[in-house]
Amino acid sequence: MTTPQIVVIGGGAGGLELATRLGNKFGRKGKAAITLIDRNPTHIWKPLLHEVATGTLDVDIDQVTYRAHARAHGFDFQLGTFTGLNRAERQVTLAPVLDESGEVVLEERRIPYDYLVLAIGSVSNHFNTPGVQEHCIFLDSPSQANRFHRRLLEAYLKLNSPLHPKENLNIAIVGAGATGVELAAELHHAAAELNLYGFNDMKRDRLKISVIEAGPRILPALPERIAAAAHKELLNLGVDVRVNTKVTAADEHGLQLGDEHLPAELMVWAAGIKAPDFLKDLDGLETNRINQLMVLPTLQSSIDSQIYVIGDCAGCPLPDNKWVPPRAQSAHQMASHVAKNLTAALAGKPQSAYQYKDHGSLISLSRFGTVGSLMGNLVGGAMMIEGRIARLAYISLYRMHQVALHGWFRTMVISVIGKINKIIRPRLKLH
Repeated sequence: MTTPQIVVIGGGAGGLELATRLGNKFGRKGKAAITLIDRNPTHIWKPLLHEVATGTLDVDIDQVTYRAHARAHGFDFQLGTFTGLNRAERQVTLAPVLDESGEVVLEERRIPYDYLVLAIGSVSNHFNTPGVQEHCIFLDSPSQANRFHRRLLEAYLKLNSPLHPKENLNIAIVGAGATGVELAAELHHAAAELNLYGFNDMKRDRLKISVIEAGPRILPALPERIAAAAHKELLNLGVDVRVNTKVTAADEHGLQLGDEHLPAELMVWAAGIKAPDFLKDLDGLETNRINQLMVLPTLQSSIDSQIYVIGDCAGCPLPDNKWVPPRAQSAHQMASHVAKNLTAALAGKPQSAYQYKDHGSLISLSRFGTVGSLMGNLVGGAMMIEGRIARLAYISLYRMHQVALHGWFRTMVISVIGKINKIIRPRLKLH
């Protein structure tokens, strides 16, 4: 009897947690061969990318190296970009890996599977708005967050120079979802920290941040009371919050808001998500209008029972005609459920249906505050929390992700090391 081959594509929150769980349970014992595929060599929890972008989080310290993690948890890691699926032969194709000079490091590969899990995640949806692709920065990956960080430091240096004609640094953030709101607050925190490192002219009143939202309020996916509390905090920070405002174009000097041109040296696009476009033509699998792969209640593809889909790229309908939201808690829950269903499949037992549980929502406004609701399924989002309790709850979300990857003991050690690093290392990444 051959060893079942389980391939997981995408090492985000859901994919890495699933590969870790399956590796610990089956890979170490030789009951199944688990392979994780990702185009990056390292993992960072996506909700932290806004902190990477501002420099308040050093990705070199907090990232997980896939290959080392795989060795410790009984699965294999393959570096590569997923480019094709052959369902008839049960194979996935990975593009060649090239070095900086364009030479081939790894040839194109075809990897067989018995069960395939697609955890590819999502990308920003720019809705084909003219100029956005060319002039705005997205925060979909660590490389994009690092690019924003470099441009932010360059902008600060220009502002600090007596030869620079501008008096203010204008930053425009399009989209007032969790990413946009948290980034706006984190930028103010970073500006305050920069004064400690020689940017003496980087005063808070010289940082002009605008958050533009096309809808009637910020944080449209969250309860209105949370949105109102976050809106108030942003206004207290001096953020220019604009709702019911649509961006019609972007150029190198700023954003076009109908008849108004909003000047900006840095522009971030965080207005909505979609699954990657190539999923629309993935060997006949069914997709919805934002390219998500449609799934059955068991999280199996609606077309192929050997393929599971989790996280942001999964189109999973809810009974109220809504969709499972693209949140880290959704990916975590889906990873846990697919682990159970794969265990059942390997044992020849029936699959069970996934039920999304809303455990509430939390928005971090850096050191300025945290707001949110807990136990959303039990009390309809009515248990609203703020301040220190909310901040601790927000941090615990990341700790739970670390526990899923490393276990309780190692997570406690990582937490202690993190506190020590805050004492001995600069508070801000300055390169």
